[in-house]
Amino acid sequence: MLVLFETAAGFALFKLLDDGKLANPEQLWRDFETPEAANRVVKLKAFQKFENMNDAVSSVTAILEGKLSKDLRKFLRDSIDETSLQSEQLAVADQKLGAAINKKLGIKVVSDSTILDLYRGIRQQLDALISDVNSNDMSSMALGLSHSLSRYKLKFSPDKVDTMIIQAIGLLDDLDKELNTYSMRVKEWYGWHFPEMSRIVVDNLAYAKVVHKMGFRSNARKTDFSDILPEDIEKDLKEAAEISMGTEIAEDDILNIKFACDQVVSLSEYRAELFQYLQNRMSAIAPNLTTLVGDLVGARLIAHAGSLMSLAKAPASTVQILGAEKALFRALKTKHDTPKYGLIYHASLVGQAAQKNKGKVARILATKTSLASRIDALGEEKDNTAEAGRSYRTLIETRLRYLEGRNPGIGSKSHQKMRKVDKKGKSTASYNTSADVSMDVESSE
Repeated sequence: MLVLFETAAGFALFKLLDDGKLANPEQLWRDFETPEAANRVVKLKAFQKFENMNDAVSSVTAILEGKLSKDLRKFLRDSIDETSLQSEQLAVADQKLGAAINKKLGIKVVSDSTILDLYRGIRQQLDALISDVNSNDMSSMALGLSHSLSRYKLKFSPDKVDTMIIQAIGLLDDLDKELNTYSMRVKEWYGWHFPEMSRIVVDNLAYAKVVHKMGFRSNARKTDFSDILPEDIEKDLKEAAEISMGTEIAEDDILNIKFACDQVVSLSEYRAELFQYLQNRMSAIAPNLTTLVGDLVGARLIAHAGSLMSLAKAPASTVQILGAEKALFRALKTKHDTPKYGLIYHASLVGQAAQKNKGKVARILATKTSLASRIDALGEEKDNTAEAGRSYRTLIETRLRYLEGRNPGIGSKSHQKMRKVDKKGKSTASYNTSADVSMDVESSE
């Protein structure tokens, strides 16, 4: 029996001198206690060293994926005689790789649990069995190969494309919290000087811009706010500044309040840029999911699931309550009703439904969301037109109109009476002659 062993330096092919050793694999470790004993069990038949790091990375990547690389195929054909291909057995650690070798080369492959102890013994005495490479070179090659393989996986792995979406939506949520904190602090701080302004200017960004431009409330009359506020709100603001009951503050106070306003304005501008970036990434990576539930909800679903692939693997029932795990387990523990929706509640289609129909719409939307995510994650070609997402959205909107009773005739009592069907499946609707009204022609004239 031949044994294929993969190392960081190259491929090694050993010859098992006594096949009867595998009859008792539990005692095989005794034959590898010393290098001399190991050389009496297996003998190196051929060794092919990797020429450079690129060949090593490509060969190891193919082995990890269970594929037969060109270098390994050439090595096996050169090392095994054609006359021995049909009679010789080859021990391979990976079952997928063994199946590929058997299919491509026609060699009888053994890859069951009986050879695990044999591989463990060879790995223990590898330095003594392979004389072409010493232990120091083998360690440095293993370290370099591990680093190169990690870089290759991180750079070219298709599962890591949605990492940008996860980071962007996380940063967007953090920015919203920071903006709310800064805006609340600015309103409370400046409210001591001009308390009436918070009821006139409601928007946080406009409030910060007005405060930064106006400074003291006494400057409101001579300050132009046309680029920030509408004409009617600007008029109300200037009138309120004349009769304000706020306290007087110093120049240093205004200076620090303006610094806080600068933070609100800069964070708001960055948030707008980040949201545009998130929209572009979602449209490129998950167009069908974006069309169905929107940018923010789709990104939060991907982030909560961990990746787009994990979201695609999840069933529709999991997608429906994704984000409401605490409520679900609390309901199961207390034997109460389980939640009907999680993050999907914030989708526009669920928001359009009445309160009594939100659960039904959320269930339908979760089903189509699961299908859309699978199309985006597992589709062979990226569908940037999002035809599936648009068709699913149209179906849900039609169902929503039916549930809300906005489709004329469908769902009404008269329509249900006309659609009555007997046990045999035939419609019982018939023409009602008693509803006819006869009219006397002479009297009408």
